Amino acid sequence: MPYSAATGVLLSQYLVHRATVSRARGGLFLSESRRNFGQPLSLWTWSKVVRRIVVEAGVQGFSTHTTRHLCLTDLARMGWEVHAIATFAGHQHTDSTMRYIHLSGRDLAEKFARGMEHVHAQRLALLSAGGEGIGRPQ
Repeated sequence: MPYSAATGVLLSQYLVHRATVSRARGGLFLSESRRNFGQPLSLWTWSKVVRRIVVEAGVQGFSTHTTRHLCLTDLARMGWEVHAIATFAGHQHTDSTMRYIHLSGRDLAEKFARGMEHVHAQRLALLSAGGEGIGRPQ
């Protein structure tokens, strides 16, 4: 899973802390409760932890799955093709992937503008060459 440099710093700090809880191999995130100290967090427990943080922070619409949506949307913004994103995400069908990608109107407008810069540059080159080939596919 890709992550930012800032997340890398936090992960490094957590790994140092994790070693004080347990040096055993296994799950990355470990419980520090008295009941099951040093045991890997279950998906259910992880969801509860994230939910508690979200409620305390007053953030709406965020879940453990939100970061997956963000990652796949960022890949689309970087110009990855949907088939590559689907493979990265482990999806068998691109229609599943498309439910994760949330491009804004601004994203689409910027992509359109970049494409049009290329088209306009070609047209200017043709015009400066005397107009040969204008209106005909190349």
